[in-house]
Amino acid sequence: MALIEESKVDESRVEKLENLTTKEQLDLKNKKLVRKLLWLVVGSLLFAFALVPLYDVLCTLTGLNGKTQNSAALMSKAKVDNTRWVNVQFTSNVMPGLGWNFYPKQASIRLHPGQIETVLFVAKNTTNEVVIGQAVPSITPGIASANFKKIECFCFVRQSLNPGEEKEMPLRFFVSPELPKDVTDMTLSYSFFPAVNESK
Repeated sequence: MALIEESKVDESRVEKLENLTTKEQLDLKNKKLVRKLLWLVVGSLLFAFALVPLYDVLCTLTGLNGKTQNSAALMSKAKVDNTRWVNVQFTSNVMPGLGWNFYPKQASIRLHPGQIETVLFVAKNTTNEVVIGQAVPSITPGIASANFKKIECFCFVRQSLNPGEEKEMPLRFFVSPELPKDVTDMTLSYSFFPAVNESK
């Protein structure tokens, strides 16, 4: 009985569509298309707005793109693990067009997980004009990046150097005691890129 009623409904829809003129059918199809496209635009906008916080969360959890958690809460929770050592090596890079010398004052440091340390990097502008740079950190191996906690870092802000100016830039950090025990070495590498002067 229900099947007979459904087939009658379908037949009536077909009859209505057949009775519509070609222009009316085209208008109906266009309205459906517009509705679908509007939903696509709304979905794309929602995805775009959600992408930035999702990316930040991903970077914070994995240490991707140098983003690591650095809150005071993490510091207070971290207890020094005196039973093991971790070697942290520092490397530096200057991208073409920056006109700087940039290097760590010490090539490596040995520390206990949870122990807070400060190391210095030196940057010197070798040009005769003001140059602005932005440091982008990366940490290897990948598993170590989530356990490297920056408390203070010059990479959080753009750095401006006057002609010939030399500047010491501190990095204050600790390695989380949650670092897997088989990881005993890690490398923190900074690449300095030219940054656009927004005041111009």
